[in-house]
Amino acid sequence: MSEPGKTKFQVDLRRHLRETGVEENLIHLICEIAEASKYIIHSIRTGELGVAGTSNLYGEQQLALDVLADRILRKRLDHSGVVANMMSEEMDQIIPVSPDWEGKYSVAFDPLDGSSLVDVNLAVGTIVAIFPGYNLMRPGREQAAAMYILYGPRTTLVYSVGDGVFEFGMNNLMEYTLLREHITLKPKGSLYSPGGVRNQYTPGVESYVSSLEKRGVKLRYSGGFVPDINQVLLKGEGIFLYPHLKNLPRGKLRLLFELSPMAYLIEQAGGAASDGKQPILDLMPNDIHERAPVFIGCKEDVLLAEKMLRTHEGGPAAQPEKTRTVKKSA
Repeated sequence: MSEPGKTKFQVDLRRHLRETGVEENLIHLICEIAEASKYIIHSIRTGELGVAGTSNLYGEQQLALDVLADRILRKRLDHSGVVANMMSEEMDQIIPVSPDWEGKYSVAFDPLDGSSLVDVNLAVGTIVAIFPGYNLMRPGREQAAAMYILYGPRTTLVYSVGDGVFEFGMNNLMEYTLLREHITLKPKGSLYSPGGVRNQYTPGVESYVSSLEKRGVKLRYSGGFVPDINQVLLKGEGIFLYPHLKNLPRGKLRLLFELSPMAYLIEQAGGAASDGKQPILDLMPNDIHERAPVFIGCKEDVLLAEKMLRTHEGGPAAQPEKTRTVKKSA
């Protein structure tokens, strides 16, 4: 008998998507991203780890692997035939791919999240948000699919199209086969992954973290968003937070490329994701590189964070009202 949440049969990614009734163009897109990951993992294992000699739009030096991973994904998406628009964390604008957007998808991605951890051999990943049609500037709840690929001791792919969360592992033939199906989170966890410098925490965040510690919740933080969310999902418990800070009132993580896809996956697993005041998936991005604070993981732990922020500071600091309005896109 197989373990709960695991499958005993070797089902590959494409077959699984077809058997679960996923639309054909979306199957093709997810499989193209999976194919791109094979080249990215090869680049991580064998490629140049230094700087690329260029900077991104945040003024940060780009690593050679960032540039290469971005190039690999953009090329696969551009030639997939099912993409209308795409947007990378490494770009400063949305890139149109096809004027004919009917039946196609728009994709926002972080090609290599946590790339600065590669040179010390820690896990990194690719994060992808997929929206129907041509419009990327919309709330995360309108995603058609979300996925991430974790490059660690094993390479794994986790995805959802709104019907549960599934994990696939890359085998020795570099094929993705199903490992776990319908991954779920407990209501409350015993792990927490806190981002940001603690002396920059606001009173509400400090009180919340202190309450977790008093409860005996263990700190487990890798410094990478993908491995830390993967830990929460596959352990079935825990919370990740990168809150608003005194010196970063909007937090650090980006709504479109990082928070929306991860929030989609966590909610599909029965968890929650909030900026401290409302669900991440209800936030309307007004800028392609907009940031937001995040508390994401077990539902009761997220609700507790919201409650403590209301009690101590009325919610996240310095969040303009215009970023909080959900507008339905055409």
